[in-house]
Amino acid sequence: MTALTPELARAIALGYERRDRSNMAPTIAYFQELLNRHPGHPVLTYELAGAFDTAGEEAQALPLYEQALELGLDGEPLRRCLCQYGSTLRWLGKLDASLAVLDQAQTMFPRSESVAVFRALTLNELGRADEAVGLLLATVARHGAVTDLGRYADGLGGLAQWLLDGRPDDG
Repeated sequence: MTALTPELARAIALGYERRDRSNMAPTIAYFQELLNRHPGHPVLTYELAGAFDTAGEEAQALPLYEQALELGLDGEPLRRCLCQYGSTLRWLGKLDASLAVLDQAQTMFPRSESVAVFRALTLNELGRADEAVGLLLATVARHGAVTDLGRYADGLGGLAQWLLDGRPDDG
């Protein structure tokens, strides 16, 4: 993967600081210009995809996510890209492809809450509500100590597993 220099990291952060979600055209132009100055950079390609995605231009974002993945993203940018790519596929109605991407992300990042949440959204769209709710409950229950779930976390974790196991002994 092409290294993300401190200068590029600052430039990306500046793009986010200036971002206006209600008018993404300047952000898209900003990341396009960065990519023009650093052609083929996987992180900048991913960031441009994300800008299009935030603007609601999923069809523009999709090939850029694919290109970023082909260019060799790794680490946190890879995790974020897989989440956003899977989400974009879901928005475009490509549910099986979305689940395949998010399954890959889950294998690569098994403790990632963001992967679990985006995967649950796709499962729900696929009509697999128990699995989606179970996945969300399992994610939330892992954080009982930092929420007000407290003593409920273990029980909710058990309920999550029961849903994920397909409601064993239910009827």
